[in-house]
Amino acid sequence: MADEGVAIDLSYRPAGSFVRAKDLGFAAERRAEIDAYFEAMKRDKPAVWNGRVLLLHRQVVEQGALRGQYLETEYASFAAWRDWGRPAAGVRDCFSAAALLSGDGAFLLTVMGPHTFNAGKIYFSCGTPDPNDIVADKVDLDLSVRRELKEETGLDITEFDAEAGWDMVVDGPLIALIKVLRSTEKAIDLREPGQLKFTANLLVTSPRDRLSGHVRSRRLLPKA
Repeated sequence: MADEGVAIDLSYRPAGSFVRAKDLGFAAERRAEIDAYFEAMKRDKPAVWNGRVLLLHRQVVEQGALRGQYLETEYASFAAWRDWGRPAAGVRDCFSAAALLSGDGAFLLTVMGPHTFNAGKIYFSCGTPDPNDIVADKVDLDLSVRRELKEETGLDITEFDAEAGWDMVVDGPLIALIKVLRSTEKAIDLREPGQLKFTANLLVTSPRDRLSGHVRSRRLLPKA
């Protein structure tokens, strides 16, 4: 991977454009199963909302850049595909993630709240892109990572020094595009009240909040 990270050029073609919108075949083929699955999910987690998400269906890495095209589907189909082991469907979950790196070399990660789909799991602030991330015919993952960071921590990306490009991690049908955000503050200070607003209390003010807390993790390897 180059020092400046991977560049991205990701597009979306909505219905009515000169390129016909592509549908997620998995959603049509297993519609009845998906509907039953999502109804059961809503009974267990009433806050779950069947919004729209974007999945990558065409991609190539060339000259240090990831280029690709997204399609749009509803959250129920995406969640079923994910929960059922991501069977072959011709798509990848390509998302942005904010890796907050403290001045003393620790990453700050979020713990998902008990009412969420991924309760108890530990992540960088991240999320599968949705139609709000489409600007003209491009999927803007800089916009997506900014929004996820704000929603999940209350922090603004401008409070950090963002590394150029993206660190790309591929795991089967998952593509994580990680934006490293550096702070001069120590990890312990980032969690203290009044310091960058990164406090557990901030994230439990509403039963609809997605997070239940934060953990620290040391960086294992220096960046090349």
